[in-house]
Amino acid sequence: MGIGRFEDIEAWQEARVLVREVYELFQGCRDIGFRDQIQRAAVSVMSNIAEGFDRHSNKEFLHFLGISRGSLAEVRSLAYAALDIGYLPGEGFRTIEQRCAHLKGLINGFIHYLKRHQNK
Repeated sequence: MGIGRFEDIEAWQEARVLVREVYELFQGCRDIGFRDQIQRAAVSVMSNIAEGFDRHSNKEFLHFLGISRGSLAEVRSLAYAALDIGYLPGEGFRTIEQRCAHLKGLINGFIHYLKRHQNK
């Protein structure tokens, strides 16, 4: 039995949590450009998983999972910058870092699964 809806994908569920965490952690950030960039990157992770799934093609899904993984790297990179310039305390950074590490593993696992079953 396969996955029927993108909402059932564990990686999408975790990406949704990441979005909430990023929005909460940066809600008081007065640097609107920075805040918007990290928020957009987090939303992109979640959105590309959903969009790729609904393309109903493993090839296209793989493409969108790659974009999602790239957006995840952007979130991680921006979290480092936020830590370094004082926009994010160490605890908040660790929250994002851990969520991103877990999410990266889920996305990579999904990519490997789809590659193994691409011709089936």
